[in-house]
Amino acid sequence: MEEPHVRYELLQSTARLTIDRPQMRNALSSQAMRELEEGLARAEQDAAARVVVLTGAGSKAFCSGGDLSTMAGEGFLEAHDARRAYGLLLRRIQDCRKPTIARVNGTALAGGLGLVLACDLAVAAPTATFGLPEIDRGLFPMQVIALLQRHLGRKRALWLVMSGTRITAGEALDLGLVNRVAPAEALDAAVDELARVLAGKSLGVLALGKRAFGFAEDLPLPAAMELLASQLSLNVLCEDASEGVTAFLEKRQPHWKDR
Repeated sequence: MEEPHVRYELLQSTARLTIDRPQMRNALSSQAMRELEEGLARAEQDAAARVVVLTGAGSKAFCSGGDLSTMAGEGFLEAHDARRAYGLLLRRIQDCRKPTIARVNGTALAGGLGLVLACDLAVAAPTATFGLPEIDRGLFPMQVIALLQRHLGRKRALWLVMSGTRITAGEALDLGLVNRVAPAEALDAAVDELARVLAGKSLGVLALGKRAFGFAEDLPLPAAMELLASQLSLNVLCEDASEGVTAFLEKRQPHWKDR
């Protein structure tokens, strides 16, 4: 029986998914991608888990990208489907009903940077580095650019993918690729603090809002506003919306039902 490539842990109200291949710099094997999807599904079904944290084992690498040796397939179409599975994983992370945080403990390169971009929020250690070095191997980070251009815009995204430049955690923060840089010894505390904030919100409303955010960002402004107006009407019908307003008026903390 193969050793798992991803560990699932429930730490208080946080489901932590750890890519556990430090000897391979936590490269994404086909097995690891499958187990990440399984971990996300498990976290969504786990009533005790209110936040999902994605990280890598050890202190050197968050994820160094795809392990191409495990994605070869037996023919052209099989290999294509194996590569396509990575893009489906990015979509799966984005579609997770619960908030996701990337705990970037080390290098996040190539497909590893894509994982960071797919998560809702990201906290990095100061030693973390980010980059898309595929161009130096005669490749282009085709699937990652779909998320990168939405984060950075044309000029900055093309600079990263065309030059293969590796940037620091501080530069990633300035570019908006991560939300916070925390000292290595305080990385877990910073992630836990952010997770606690998210865990205290209505999971139902967060899921509705995340979905609306994703649909609206690619629409023309008039269509986005129309969509978001309808989503607001759905939002105000939620039980937690009524509870939130009532709690505000009664000057107390809300008691969420997550619906």
